[in-house]
Amino acid sequence: MSSHAPDHARIVPLRPAPAPREPLWRDVVGDVLRGERTAQQRTLKDVAEAARISVPYLSEIERGRKEASSEVLAAAARSLGLGLADVLSLARRELARRSAPASRTSRGSASFGEVRLAA
Repeated sequence: MSSHAPDHARIVPLRPAPAPREPLWRDVVGDVLRGERTAQQRTLKDVAEAARISVPYLSEIERGRKEASSEVLAAAARSLGLGLADVLSLARRELARRSAPASRTSRGSASFGEVRLAA
């Protein structure tokens, strides 16, 4: 047998590689709350009691497992000495930071608030 074909088989993936996942709002907000809490060296229990929410619920919010209502977010923010707008602003900045590489490649150079329509 004298074949000139290479000895190795071509490998064809069964599934395409998954696209990078965009960060979820609840993950970003949870990270902001946890970051602020730990920067203040406060416990989950302390912040949850001040916000009048349960410790497990605050933990789930911080881990991005629960999407909190605006009332709960405002209470958590107040317990950290922040306003709701402060937490949302920090989360927006963090979301923009995490999304920056993906947004440049997928949406071109559209600026915030600009909508591109297909021709």
